[in-house]
Amino acid sequence: MDLNSRTARRALRVAAWLCLAFVAVVTIGPIGVRPVTGLSPQLERLVAFAVVGTLFAAAYPRHIFLAAFVVLGAAALLEVLQLLEPSRHGRLFDAGVKIIGGVVGLSAGWLFAKFAMRR
Repeated sequence: MDLNSRTARRALRVAAWLCLAFVAVVTIGPIGVRPVTGLSPQLERLVAFAVVGTLFAAAYPRHIFLAAFVVLGAAALLEVLQLLEPSRHGRLFDAGVKIIGGVVGLSAGWLFAKFAMRR
């Protein structure tokens, strides 16, 4: 993928924001809107934020600190916002899992973008 093309950058940015929006809806919405994969909820959280982090880092490689602020801030904020939904519960441990997933994804996406932009 040529990340130097305007179309690829735009597609990555749209994908990153749509993915974050989807994660936000299923995180702070009623428990009934949360998809069930059969995996451990902790693994689901980790993977979800790893994907979000990867997309944001690849979409904004020159603004990695801003991307990190958005991804990691969203992980913490969404966990706090769960306290407003009676069928959900925000926990510090869950926020930590989301943040770890975000850091893993941001790192992977940033490395991918750096190598892809060299070509």
